[in-house]
Amino acid sequence: MKKPASCHGAKPRQLQNSAQTGMIARMLSLFYSTIRYGRVVLLIGALLYLAGCATVSTRDGAPNYDVDVSKIPNAIPRVEPKSKYGNIPCYEVRHTTYHVMKSSSGYEATGIASWYGTKFHGVKTSSGEPYNMLAMTAAHRTLPLPTYLEVTNLENGRQVVVRVNDRGPFEKNRLIDLSYVAAKKLGITGRGTGLVKVVAIDPGRYQPIAAVDQKVVVHAGARLIYLQLGAFSSLQNAERLQQRIQSCLHLSTTDCRIEKGFSQDRTVYRVKMGPFKTVDASDAMSAKIIAAGFSEPEAVVV
Repeated sequence: MKKPASCHGAKPRQLQNSAQTGMIARMLSLFYSTIRYGRVVLLIGALLYLAGCATVSTRDGAPNYDVDVSKIPNAIPRVEPKSKYGNIPCYEVRHTTYHVMKSSSGYEATGIASWYGTKFHGVKTSSGEPYNMLAMTAAHRTLPLPTYLEVTNLENGRQVVVRVNDRGPFEKNRLIDLSYVAAKKLGITGRGTGLVKVVAIDPGRYQPIAAVDQKVVVHAGARLIYLQLGAFSSLQNAERLQQRIQSCLHLSTTDCRIEKGFSQDRTVYRVKMGPFKTVDASDAMSAKIIAAGFSEPEAVVV
């Protein structure tokens, strides 16, 4: 299918290796400079040095020093203009087109959060700002940049406020990618993922509450994950998708079912699978669904 004229192939930080690219550029620059002045000995020594430095880890993770997150405050919502970069109407990553929302007003969702750290520290985000794993930031696929979010860990009740300044995550059925510090505050760095609820904040109406008075208005505890494969206004369309999935994956009506609901005062028929008790279990089923040729499902936490 031809890509819409308004869409662009995105280059999110997950798909870049800026460190290696910059290293190669410096090596070439040094090569030509050295040829000009005949400093062959210096060239060899410098190339050996740069070759040692160019071994960039492909693994992401936490810093190799302790970070006291209690001393790092939440992001403070303030009215800002939209970022000059990262707000194109739509973009494409791995053959999937994402449409950027015009506004974050009223946005609320539950799902699986992941985090990113040392591998991308200092690399430019989609907004053009350098990623700082020690700042209270996050990445989201479609929210306007910047957007402020209240993120709640549904399993332990912890809450943080982050500023969305990047695009992602593009791995499996993830809702949001948190900075290392934000993830550590929520208590999800150990497992790598967490079940969260995210709510967009209106900076013009935001009233911060003193830390000693903060209360988590959410019932923390064990949660279940459902995979939503589609949502339709027509029951017949929902049934067609359900039948295709059941046939391809050899599922029963209890494994893949249709739930009737409402959205903006309209009836919606959602095709769902689950519940799954762990992220690994939902990821495994999500992989099967994608391998069978269906679109990536959306993870919903209840």
